[in-house]
Amino acid sequence: MERPAWAPQGIDITVPSVSRIYDYYLGGSHNFEVDREAARKAMEFMPGLPKIMQANRAFMRRAVRYAVEQGITQFLDIGSGIPTFGNVHEVAQNACPGARVVYVDHDPVAVAHSRAVLEGNENAGIVAADLRKPRDILGSSEVERLLDLERPVALLLVAVLHFLEDADEPYRAVAELRDALAPGSLLVATHASYEGIPLRPEQAGGAVGVYKDIRNPLIMRSRDEIARFFEGFDMVKPGLVDMPLWRPDTSPEDEDPYAFSGFAGVGRIA
Repeated sequence: MERPAWAPQGIDITVPSVSRIYDYYLGGSHNFEVDREAARKAMEFMPGLPKIMQANRAFMRRAVRYAVEQGITQFLDIGSGIPTFGNVHEVAQNACPGARVVYVDHDPVAVAHSRAVLEGNENAGIVAADLRKPRDILGSSEVERLLDLERPVALLLVAVLHFLEDADEPYRAVAELRDALAPGSLLVATHASYEGIPLRPEQAGGAVGVYKDIRNPLIMRSRDEIARFFEGFDMVKPGLVDMPLWRPDTSPEDEDPYAFSGFAGVGRIA
C-alpha cells in the first residue's frame, strides 16, 4: 500500500483507526482503504452511521456557539479527531475571533493533520495525548500557552467517551478534568447508546462488533450511565437528550431517525 504524503512516518497504515473511520463517515479524505473497509462493514449492520456522526457534529457546532454566547472563549476538545469543515476553532473563532482552542488526540494522523490545518493560527493548538491521562493534557505546553484555567473553559468530549472501557476509569478521567476547571466552565459531551437506534439491539450489536474486532471497542452505555459523566455539573436545558433535541436550529421532525442514536448534553460547573 502506497503511503500518502500526508500520512506521518511510523504509523501502521494497515490497521484501522477510529479517527480515520470517523473522517470517512463525515466525507473526509484523510483515511485509508483499511479504514473504509471497516466503516463499510459496520454500515452493513447500521447503515445510518454517517447520519449519527453528522448529528454529533451538528450538536457540537450548536454547543460551541452556545458557549460563546455565554461568554466562554476557551475550548479544550479532547478526542478531536481529524479536522474537517466546521470544526471547533472555525465555529468558535467565527463567533469570537479571539477564541482559543486546544485540540487533543492520540491518533498520529489526527495530530499531524491538525498541525497542518492550524499552521499560522496563533490561537489554536494540538496536543498528542490520551483522555485516559488527564494530567498529560492539563500539563501540556499548549494548554499552558493557550488556556487560562482560572477562567471558564468549554471542555468537549464529543463521540470519545464511548471508546473508553470501564477498566479505563472514564468517570475518574472526567472528574479529574472537571476538578481542574473554573466555575462557569462547561462540559459538552455525546455518547453512543443502544437507546434510540432504529434497529434491533442484536443488529446494532453487529456494528459494535466491528469496532471490537479492530481493537477499539465501542461501549454502548445507558442514559443513566451517561448521565453519571455530568456529576458535579448543573445540566443546561434541555438536559441530556437525543442529539437533534439539544437546542435545535431546525425542526427535529425533519431529522433522519438514525440521528437520534445516542445522547448529548451540556453541563455547567456552578
